[in-house]
Amino acid sequence: MDTGRNDLLGEIAADAALERGDFLVQSTEQLRRFLDRHKDRIATYGGLTLIDEEPDYLSIAGDGTFRSRTRFLDDLTGDWVSETEVIETAAELVELYNPADIYAAFGEAAKEAAGLSEEPTATDDILDAAGIAPEETMTLGDDPYAAAADSWAAGQPAELELDDDEAGARRLYELALEFQERSQRAESRLLDDFEQAAAPASNLVGELVIVDDDDERLVLTSGGEFRAEVVPEDADGEWRSLTGAEQLVEFYDPTDVFGDLADALAEAYPSVAPELAGTKDTGDGTGDDAAAAGDSDAPEMDGAEIDAAETDDEEAGDDDEEDDEEGAGAEGRPTA
Repeated sequence: MDTGRNDLLGEIAADAALERGDFLVQSTEQLRRFLDRHKDRIATYGGLTLIDEEPDYLSIAGDGTFRSRTRFLDDLTGDWVSETEVIETAAELVELYNPADIYAAFGEAAKEAAGLSEEPTATDDILDAAGIAPEETMTLGDDPYAAAADSWAAGQPAELELDDDEAGARRLYELALEFQERSQRAESRLLDDFEQAAAPASNLVGELVIVDDDDERLVLTSGGEFRAEVVPEDADGEWRSLTGAEQLVEFYDPTDVFGDLADALAEAYPSVAPELAGTKDTGDGTGDDAAAAGDSDAPEMDGAEIDAAETDDEEAGDDDEEDDEEGAGAEGRPTA
């Protein structure tokens, strides 16, 4: 190849590298300013899930750190493996994601969290929403929305004809597996959302042991992430480590996880769950609460009134004893 041509290509490559570096620096600074402006809002809300499209996942925690999850096929085991990476700086984030996609994800996540409706697209009232009169439009031949609907329908699986009970059972079996997978994805997203919201508080509390049994151990780390070790029934006593929400939901129900976590916190910090502490009892039937209630509710009596009250109590006690003796004589001695 001509030396002059190589020089030209080398200059292009060098200039492209400089432009890329400059772009990353400017994008990082712009993203950093955006995050600084909204860090208090993000912390108050507890974080946002920005991207949740299998297998991509990106979220921002209340402390301003990002969590990115990737999913790939392990060539050795043939299993799908998920990895969660903590991204602490804006510079790392713009190396992995297009800044335009990041801002778009923030916008969509904020609108979804606020309960705002999506932008009107391909709806019957799109012209009204956009403020366009019908006479200002033009027809482009066949209805494009109908064509898009036909294209979508063509890509859907054909509807099965259910002729007998075996066909019905096969369809139910396929649906059960499909919805089981969807349920596990929803549960794993729930655990991911909790971990991102819990990170700031967990950093203060430190690692907390939730379950510690002979065949399982579940902890909440100081980073707000669940970690578990279990002994599966078919593992011949070998422990298996569970990392990531997708592995956890194979063995744990999020409802049970959150309940066990609340119990562990109430045991370690009784003040956070005063309703479980019970009332203080001194053992003689006169607890502090009862004494306080008695002091506040009982009217004051002078000496004569007190003597009269004691006499009435003694007479009432004698009457109760006579009733007990009559009952025992008629029905025999009460048994324990």
